[in-house]
Amino acid sequence: MSDHRLQDAIDTLKESGVRITPQRHAVLEYLVESMSHPTADDIYKALEHKFPNMSVATVYNNLRVLREIGLVRELTYGDSSSRFDCNTSDHYHAICESCGKIVDFHYPRLDEVESLAEQVTGFHVSHHRMEVYGTCSECRSKAAH
Repeated sequence: MSDHRLQDAIDTLKESGVRITPQRHAVLEYLVESMSHPTADDIYKALEHKFPNMSVATVYNNLRVLREIGLVRELTYGDSSSRFDCNTSDHYHAICESCGKIVDFHYPRLDEVESLAEQVTGFHVSHHRMEVYGTCSECRSKAAH
């Protein structure tokens, strides 16, 4: 599955005229294979052994390019570091309040919420984001022991 997604993403890069550097390929591959919604630092730490001359700025620049092309979503949470999601299909997130783990889940789009928000506020709504918060099973198991 991830091989197919990686190839599709590489094809999208090529169609966009973006040069596919070894670092860009590695960042993209890491994101496609990762289900953890990593930060730029997480990606840098995972790849620094492979690319000792790569800087955190290189990771950020690659993430920006991937975001602009639409291959990656940037998830911002107030003051904490942005997380990056390679799953750009419509989905929502469950977030553990103990460890910060983010898990995707699917639910029908909430188009009626966007319509109501437009009617009530007068905004033209471009999109929405829904997150649910709680404690993941791993953290609950640790707390029980």
